[in-house]
Amino acid sequence: QVQLVESGGGLVQPGGSLRLSCVASGFTFSLSAMSWYRQAPGKERELVASIGSTGGYINYLDSVKGRFTISRDNAKNTVYLQMNSLKPEDTAIYYCHVSRYGRWGPGTQVTVSS
Repeated sequence: QVQLVESGGGLVQPGGSLRLSCVASGFTFSLSAMSWYRQAPGKERELVASIGSTGGYINYLDSVKGRFTISRDNAKNTVYLQMNSLKPEDTAIYYCHVSRYGRWGPGTQVTVSS
């Protein structure tokens, strides 16, 4: 059974940092591209970052380039999203996604506010 579980969200002041983690199980993680999406209240879910199975392909939403870094540890079946210089507009629920199986994690809330 494919499962994704996110963690690391929380409340942070503007300019702060958070590191999100997504632990995967039930499939061959090392062969699967992974992505982070986010959905703010009243808005469509959007792709934030994606990474290929070996980490050789990485893509970012324009508004997070230079601030967010996606990475993965295939030995730990985990994908990360390091978020620096956070802005109020980054406030959203962040979801981990594996497109190969069409599965989503339950999400983790990130709130950027003073």
